[in-house]
Amino acid sequence: MHIRKRILVTGGAGFVGSHLCERLVNQENDVICLDNFFTGTKDNVKHLLSNPHFELMRHDVTFPLYIEVDEIYNLACPASPVHYQHDPVQTTKTSVHGAINMLGLAKRTRAKILQASTSEVYGDPEVHPQPEEYWGRVNPIGIRSCYDEGKRCAETLFFDYHRQHKLRIKVARIFNTYGPRMHPNDGRVVSNFIMQALRGDPISIYGEGQQTRSFCYVDDLVSGLIKLMESPNEVTGPINLGNPSEFTIRELAEKVIELTGSRSELAFHPLPSDDPKQRQPDIARAKTLLDWQPSVPLKPGLKETIQYFQRFVRDR
Repeated sequence: MHIRKRILVTGGAGFVGSHLCERLVNQENDVICLDNFFTGTKDNVKHLLSNPHFELMRHDVTFPLYIEVDEIYNLACPASPVHYQHDPVQTTKTSVHGAINMLGLAKRTRAKILQASTSEVYGDPEVHPQPEEYWGRVNPIGIRSCYDEGKRCAETLFFDYHRQHKLRIKVARIFNTYGPRMHPNDGRVVSNFIMQALRGDPISIYGEGQQTRSFCYVDDLVSGLIKLMESPNEVTGPINLGNPSEFTIRELAEKVIELTGSRSELAFHPLPSDDPKQRQPDIARAKTLLDWQPSVPLKPGLKETIQYFQRFVRDR
């Protein structure tokens, strides 16, 4: 017999959070989606609002929360440079105070808690691909530090609560993820390229476009998060979740132009500071401990994402 779990998803109206809420509701759980709508939007979860097992709550994780839950997925934090640099102090607060508040809630309710950490904890890496044992190379006072160091501090708090209070924790380090419901103006490379291509604008490439990224389709990531949450208690992470297939930024731009049938040209700009040159997950740990690896190749994933943005542009 299936026992319904009460699951809290912070940042649940965001890009990844909304897909996670949808999957958890479909798996017959009671889901509380918490969001302050800084980057999340009600449109992402409006199809779930009529479901009696889904609840939407406006709340900011930097303030304590008093509810009863069995599991917590802590996804709350703006995740694109455009948004997290808009109010860097608040970004750090969201990661640090948010972690403290959610860990406090988990401690009180004895809930299992998962932290959505990031590949940005590796900074601009000297090791390639990046394994979980690598401590990273992060600038602590740069324009991206509010996000990178906030997430690193959140990981510290999770492991200290685990050691000090025997909390059941899970830490996922998420690499570049894309798919429907991405924010169209978040400055991330996939959404940028698709929006520019659909408008016929020049496609902005920084540097020579030789820096690499690995792109994971959102459905694959959600499967990884749920598998990590359901793994045995001794599997705490951190565990890399991402797609190890590596592409140059230029290759991505050319693929987007091809799939949209756009006449956009490539436009080259100087590289921004602290922009990592390479980003590729080592997912050996996820394969071994979670029996997880991504299954959606870039081309079909991009097609789905492009269709979403085409509808978005049309509806606007």
